[in-house]
Amino acid sequence: MTNIEKIDVVQDIYEENDRIALETKESLEKVGVFVINVMGSPGAGKTSSIINIIRSMPEESFYVIEGDIESDIDTIKLKELGINAVQINTNGACHLDAPIVQKYAKKIDMDKPGILFIENIGNLVCPAEFRIGEHIKMLICSTAEGSDKPYKYPLAFEKANIILLTKCDLKEFVDFDDDFFRKGIKGLNKTAPIFEVNAKTGEGFKEVVEWIRKNR
Repeated sequence: MTNIEKIDVVQDIYEENDRIALETKESLEKVGVFVINVMGSPGAGKTSSIINIIRSMPEESFYVIEGDIESDIDTIKLKELGINAVQINTNGACHLDAPIVQKYAKKIDMDKPGILFIENIGNLVCPAEFRIGEHIKMLICSTAEGSDKPYKYPLAFEKANIILLTKCDLKEFVDFDDDFFRKGIKGLNKTAPIFEVNAKTGEGFKEVVEWIRKNR
């Protein structure tokens, strides 16, 4: 009788992904680049938050890898602001993984120490499952999405190192329940700070920047 060996393909995929992610992280550390994996739903304010953070840290050098299923709208916007950015289009894939990030990171001339933002695909599920070479995961949520998201998409909140709540000026119009939202997060993640921000006015980003500087 032929011996049949069962291979856990999914585990092998994660292990290889994590190996490449660590390789990327270590290579960027050597040149003084701190990597932030920016996660969140479509329209949560990921790009706007990145832009506000960059504007609040004029002393830093910044680089951006912009992930989208299609289009380069956000990359064009970033480049018009003088930000060194490259575009990844996944053509249907719901997240970025370590191999593709490593490939595109090599296309950016990171000639100075600084911060690399990797804006992941708009999705609260798959991006949280894959390491892509980051030092921290930044989760962007908006009040317009509702206060129940920590309960419906727990992994993203569990994995986050820092959480930004955007569009806070809409709270009263969308019946956002602060206590319910924060209670849901604290049940999953007791260490990630939650910052309330407004991308239109820049309110709240000073505190975000202070946290980034402290935790680099």
